[in-house]
Amino acid sequence: MDNIKISELYDLSHTIAADYLKSFVYPWEALKGISELIISLGKSLSPDEYDNPAENVWVHKTAKVFPSAYLGAPCIIGANTEVRHCAFIRGSALVGENCVIGNSVELKNVIIFDNVQTPHYNYVGDSILGYKSHMGAGSITSNVKSDKTNVVIKSAGEELETGIKKIGAMLGDNVEVGCNSVLNPGTIVGRGSNIYPTSCVRGVVPANSIWKTGGVIAPKK
Repeated sequence: MDNIKISELYDLSHTIAADYLKSFVYPWEALKGISELIISLGKSLSPDEYDNPAENVWVHKTAKVFPSAYLGAPCIIGANTEVRHCAFIRGSALVGENCVIGNSVELKNVIIFDNVQTPHYNYVGDSILGYKSHMGAGSITSNVKSDKTNVVIKSAGEELETGIKKIGAMLGDNVEVGCNSVLNPGTIVGRGSNIYPTSCVRGVVPANSIWKTGGVIAPKK
Protein backbone atom coordinates (compact mmCIF):
# COMPACT_ATOMS: atom_id res chain seq x y z
CA MET A 1 0.00 0.00 0.00
CA ASP A 2 2.75 2.44 -0.89
CA ASN A 3 0.26 4.57 -2.84
CA ILE A 4 -1.49 5.68 0.36
CA LYS A 5 1.59 6.96 2.16
CA ILE A 6 1.91 10.64 2.99
CA SER A 7 4.84 10.93 0.59
CA GLU A 8 2.64 9.75 -2.30
CA LEU A 9 -0.43 11.82 -1.50
CA TYR A 10 0.91 15.25 -0.55
CA ASP A 11 3.37 17.95 -1.52
CA LEU A 12 4.36 19.02 1.97
CA SER A 13 5.68 22.38 0.81
CA HIS A 14 2.06 23.58 0.88
CA THR A 15 1.36 23.31 4.62
CA ILE A 16 2.92 24.61 7.83
CA ALA A 17 2.34 21.10 9.19
CA ALA A 18 5.10 19.71 6.95
CA ASP A 19 7.59 18.79 9.66
CA TYR A 20 4.85 17.18 11.72
CA LEU A 21 3.53 15.10 8.82
CA LYS A 22 7.03 13.95 7.90
CA SER A 23 7.16 12.04 11.18
CA PHE A 24 4.43 9.64 10.00
CA VAL A 25 4.09 7.09 7.22
CA TYR A 26 0.32 7.08 6.74
CA PRO A 27 -1.84 10.21 6.96
CA TRP A 28 -4.36 8.94 9.51
CA GLU A 29 -1.51 8.46 11.99
CA ALA A 30 -1.30 12.26 12.21
CA LEU A 31 -4.91 12.78 13.33
CA LYS A 32 -4.40 12.21 17.04
CA GLY A 33 -1.95 15.06 17.55
CA ILE A 34 -3.51 17.85 15.49
CA SER A 35 -4.74 19.82 18.50
CA GLU A 36 -1.33 19.85 20.16
CA LEU A 37 0.33 20.69 16.83
CA ILE A 38 -1.86 23.75 16.34
CA ILE A 39 -1.16 25.09 19.82
CA SER A 40 2.57 24.59 19.34
CA LEU A 41 2.60 26.24 15.91
CA GLY A 42 0.32 29.05 17.05
CA LYS A 43 2.63 30.10 19.84
CA SER A 44 5.43 30.51 17.29
CA LEU A 45 3.46 32.73 14.92
CA SER A 46 4.40 36.38 14.64
CA PRO A 47 1.88 38.83 16.17
CA ASP A 48 2.80 41.16 13.32
CA GLU A 49 1.18 38.66 10.94
CA TYR A 50 -1.47 36.92 13.03
CA ASP A 51 -4.24 38.17 15.28
CA ASN A 52 -5.04 36.17 18.40
CA PRO A 53 -8.75 36.93 19.00
CA ALA A 54 -9.22 34.14 21.56
CA GLU A 55 -7.08 31.67 23.44
CA ASN A 56 -5.43 29.23 21.01
CA VAL A 57 -7.07 30.87 17.99
CA TRP A 58 -4.80 32.51 15.41
CA VAL A 59 -6.05 34.31 12.30
CA HIS A 60 -3.76 35.81 9.68
CA LYS A 61 -4.28 39.53 9.26
CA THR A 62 -5.03 39.06 5.56
CA ALA A 63 -7.68 36.40 6.17
CA LYS A 64 -11.35 37.34 5.98
CA VAL A 65 -13.61 35.86 8.66
CA PHE A 66 -17.27 36.74 8.22
CA PRO A 67 -19.13 37.98 11.33
CA SER A 68 -21.36 34.92 11.69
CA ALA A 69 -18.52 32.37 11.48
CA TYR A 70 -17.48 30.52 14.65
CA LEU A 71 -13.81 29.81 15.35
CA GLY A 72 -13.37 27.15 18.01
CA ALA A 73 -10.00 26.57 19.66
CA PRO A 74 -7.49 25.47 18.76
CA CYS A 75 -7.34 26.66 15.18
CA ILE A 76 -5.11 28.51 12.76
CA ILE A 77 -6.49 30.35 9.73
CA GLY A 78 -3.85 31.09 7.10
CA ALA A 79 -3.14 34.07 4.89
CA ASN A 80 -5.77 35.21 2.35
CA THR A 81 -8.22 32.53 3.46
CA GLU A 82 -11.97 33.23 3.58
CA VAL A 83 -14.14 31.80 6.35
CA ARG A 84 -17.63 32.61 5.17
CA HIS A 85 -21.00 33.11 6.83
CA CYS A 86 -22.10 30.49 9.36
CA ALA A 87 -18.96 28.38 9.00
CA PHE A 88 -18.47 26.30 12.14
CA ILE A 89 -14.83 25.61 13.04
CA ARG A 90 -15.37 23.19 15.93
CA GLY A 91 -11.68 23.14 16.81
CA SER A 92 -8.45 21.33 16.00
CA ALA A 93 -8.51 22.87 12.53
CA LEU A 94 -5.30 23.88 10.79
CA VAL A 95 -6.35 25.81 7.69
CA GLY A 96 -3.73 26.88 5.16
CA GLU A 97 -3.34 29.87 2.88
CA ASN A 98 -5.71 30.95 0.09
CA CYS A 99 -8.45 28.57 1.22
CA VAL A 100 -12.23 28.90 1.13
CA ILE A 101 -14.22 27.63 4.10
CA GLY A 102 -17.71 28.30 2.88
CA ASN A 103 -21.16 28.95 4.20
CA SER A 104 -22.38 26.41 6.76
CA VAL A 105 -19.21 24.34 6.44
CA GLU A 106 -18.15 22.43 9.56
CA LEU A 107 -14.52 21.51 10.27
CA LYS A 108 -13.26 19.31 13.10
CA ASN A 109 -9.81 17.80 13.66
CA VAL A 110 -8.43 18.52 10.20
CA ILE A 111 -5.34 19.62 8.34
CA ILE A 112 -6.29 21.71 5.32
CA PHE A 113 -3.42 22.39 2.92
CA ASP A 114 -3.05 25.66 0.99
CA ASN A 115 -5.51 26.56 -1.79
CA VAL A 116 -8.18 24.09 -0.66
CA GLN A 117 -11.85 24.85 -1.24
CA THR A 118 -14.75 23.56 0.85
CA PRO A 119 -17.18 26.22 -0.35
CA HIS A 120 -20.75 25.07 0.39
CA TYR A 121 -22.40 22.91 3.06
CA ASN A 122 -19.50 20.51 3.63
CA TYR A 123 -18.67 18.49 6.73
CA VAL A 124 -14.98 17.65 7.03
CA GLY A 125 -13.94 15.75 10.14
CA ASP A 126 -10.84 13.76 11.11
CA SER A 127 -9.47 14.32 7.63
CA ILE A 128 -6.54 15.75 5.68
CA LEU A 129 -7.18 17.65 2.45
CA GLY A 130 -4.22 18.09 0.12
CA TYR A 131 -3.09 21.11 -1.89
CA LYS A 132 -5.73 22.49 -4.30
CA SER A 133 -8.25 19.80 -3.42
CA HIS A 134 -11.89 20.80 -3.81
CA MET A 135 -15.08 19.44 -2.29
CA GLY A 136 -18.21 20.18 -4.29
CA ALA A 137 -21.36 21.53 -2.67
CA GLY A 138 -22.88 19.17 -0.11
CA SER A 139 -20.06 16.62 -0.22
CA ILE A 140 -19.06 15.31 3.20
CA THR A 141 -16.65 13.05 5.02
CA SER A 142 -18.19 10.32 7.15
CA ASN A 143 -15.76 9.63 9.97
CA VAL A 144 -17.35 6.86 12.07
CA LYS A 145 -18.53 3.43 10.94
CA SER A 146 -22.13 2.51 11.68
CA ASP A 147 -21.02 -0.34 13.96
CA LYS A 148 -18.54 1.98 15.76
CA THR A 149 -15.60 -0.39 15.20
CA ASN A 150 -12.10 0.73 14.22
CA VAL A 151 -11.59 1.85 10.64
CA VAL A 152 -9.82 -0.56 8.29
CA ILE A 153 -8.23 0.71 5.08
CA LYS A 154 -9.08 -1.58 2.18
CA SER A 155 -7.47 -1.65 -1.25
CA ALA A 156 -7.21 -4.33 -3.94
CA GLY A 157 -7.80 -7.20 -1.56
CA GLU A 158 -5.46 -5.84 1.10
CA GLU A 159 -6.55 -4.62 4.52
CA LEU A 160 -4.67 -2.32 6.87
CA GLU A 161 -5.79 -2.06 10.48
CA THR A 162 -5.62 1.51 11.78
CA GLY A 163 -6.63 0.96 15.40
CA ILE A 164 -8.57 4.24 15.16
CA LYS A 165 -12.33 4.67 15.50
CA LYS A 166 -12.64 8.06 13.80
CA ILE A 167 -11.10 8.57 10.37
CA GLY A 168 -12.72 10.64 7.66
CA ALA A 169 -11.08 11.02 4.24
CA MET A 170 -7.54 11.60 3.07
CA LEU A 171 -7.59 13.59 -0.16
CA GLY A 172 -4.37 13.90 -2.11
CA ASP A 173 -3.32 17.04 -3.94
CA ASN A 174 -5.60 18.32 -6.73
CA VAL A 175 -8.50 16.00 -5.92
CA GLU A 176 -11.98 16.99 -7.11
CA VAL A 177 -14.99 15.66 -5.20
CA GLY A 178 -18.36 16.01 -6.94
CA CYS A 179 -21.41 17.59 -5.33
CA ASN A 180 -23.39 15.65 -2.72
CA SER A 181 -20.87 12.81 -2.48
CA VAL A 182 -20.21 10.87 0.72
CA LEU A 183 -16.66 9.79 1.49
CA ASN A 184 -16.99 6.84 3.85
CA PRO A 185 -14.67 6.31 6.85
CA GLY A 186 -11.10 5.63 5.76
CA THR A 187 -11.55 6.73 2.15
CA ILE A 188 -8.27 7.68 0.48
CA VAL A 189 -8.22 9.49 -2.86
CA GLY A 190 -4.93 9.70 -4.72
CA ARG A 191 -3.47 12.82 -6.29
CA GLY A 192 -5.29 14.30 -9.25
CA SER A 193 -8.35 12.03 -9.04
CA ASN A 194 -12.00 12.96 -9.56
CA ILE A 195 -15.14 11.74 -7.84
CA TYR A 196 -18.42 11.84 -9.76
CA PRO A 197 -21.26 13.82 -8.14
CA THR A 198 -23.61 11.94 -5.76
CA SER A 199 -21.07 9.14 -5.26
CA CYS A 200 -20.78 6.91 -2.20
CA VAL A 201 -17.04 6.33 -2.01
CA ARG A 202 -15.08 3.84 0.07
CA GLY A 203 -11.63 2.31 0.03
CA VAL A 204 -8.73 3.62 -2.02
CA VAL A 205 -9.06 5.55 -5.27
CA PRO A 206 -5.70 5.46 -7.10
CA ALA A 207 -3.98 8.61 -8.28
CA ASN A 208 -5.13 10.13 -11.58
CA SER A 209 -8.34 8.11 -11.62
CA ILE A 210 -12.07 8.77 -11.91
CA TRP A 211 -14.59 7.26 -9.50
CA LYS A 212 -17.70 6.84 -11.63
CA THR A 213 -21.31 5.90 -10.96
CA GLY A 214 -21.60 2.52 -9.28
CA GLY A 215 -18.08 2.60 -7.91
CA VAL A 216 -16.36 1.97 -11.23
CA ILE A 217 -12.79 3.31 -11.18
CA ALA A 218 -11.27 4.33 -14.49
CA PRO A 219 -7.82 5.77 -15.21
CA LYS A 220 -7.70 9.32 -16.50
CA LYS A 221 -6.69 9.63 -20.13
